[in-house]
Amino acid sequence: MLRIDRRLIKNFDWVFLSVIVVISLAGIMTIYSATRPVVEEEHLLFYIKQSMWLILGLVALFLIVSFDYIWLSRFSLFLYTGGIVLLIAVFFLGRTGMGAQRWLSLGPLSFQPAEFFKLAYIIMLAQYLSMLKAPMDAVSLLRTFFFITLLPFLLLIKQPDLGTALIVLVIFIFLVLARGLHKKITILLIIIGIISLPFLGNIFWGGLKEYQKSRIVAFIEPDADPTGIGYHLSQSKITVGSGKFIGKGYMQGTQGPFRFLPEKHTDFIFAVFAEEWGFAGSALLLFLYLSLILRGLDTARLAKDDFGRLLALGITFMFLIYFCVNVGMTLGIMPVVGIPLPFMSYGGTALLSNLIAAGILINIRTRRFELFH
Repeated sequence: MLRIDRRLIKNFDWVFLSVIVVISLAGIMTIYSATRPVVEEEHLLFYIKQSMWLILGLVALFLIVSFDYIWLSRFSLFLYTGGIVLLIAVFFLGRTGMGAQRWLSLGPLSFQPAEFFKLAYIIMLAQYLSMLKAPMDAVSLLRTFFFITLLPFLLLIKQPDLGTALIVLVIFIFLVLARGLHKKITILLIIIGIISLPFLGNIFWGGLKEYQKSRIVAFIEPDADPTGIGYHLSQSKITVGSGKFIGKGYMQGTQGPFRFLPEKHTDFIFAVFAEEWGFAGSALLLFLYLSLILRGLDTARLAKDDFGRLLALGITFMFLIYFCVNVGMTLGIMPVVGIPLPFMSYGGTALLSNLIAAGILINIRTRRFELFH
């Protein structure tokens, strides 16, 4: 008979879980509002599918919490290798959509391997860095980059999935800095980065697809072509601004349902929320995300070992990057890179992987004490 340790329930982070559930339910409500009035079957499909993924994700979250997270370190190489295999499989078996080949299909279900790979990557990177002595020297830094980060970065760029590729790179930088570098190595890297920036910029620009270049141009000058490449950003800012202070009210927004705002239930769901709930509601939502990030950082502080600390930091950084980039592009202060808002944007794969990541954070906080001997 399965026995649950009472200390596990006592130390469970119900606050963190509550914040996630509230944000997820707000997302489902906004998805429902944003996709009306469309064909009734399609309308039902969006919010019902998201609700089903939420239930599945919560089940996965509790399963993750049920075992000690230290087992993730023991299976880190297996998870990472499996993720790489799936990223490679996308090029041979993947389905193309919106100019990118990112999806694999299992019968009626489609999923993005990149969403799950990010988590496997963070687990692998945290495990590897936890075994290194701190501060890291140049050899350790280069070895970590070439053996763990370079291959998935190139695979993601090739799909192309620029947003996820940049997130992988930024998480690598954050965790390496968190682990600690020799002061001389840090200074040297800054100097090399400044000198090589123009050359890397040219290489980066030359490797972009036309639609990716258009997004950057639209970010720099959205008014240059308001009916073309700048349309997304212009409509997003109009949608956010029309909410004013208290918003138009739930189900009273017009920009999303009347199709003025593209990708209203995915990339630009924050704009729909802001139109209906205004500045006041948006401030409350931002407070919930801030609570989530601060809770994640506190979990890293309380972690009982280096692996748990780095793993918690990696997951928290991932949530922070997603949040900042998504809200930033909605407000027109960052380029559109197709990054969803965690727990709110429509997408089963993203919601499930984020809830699993949240489960790992709760696991680390729950086991900040030595519960089992």
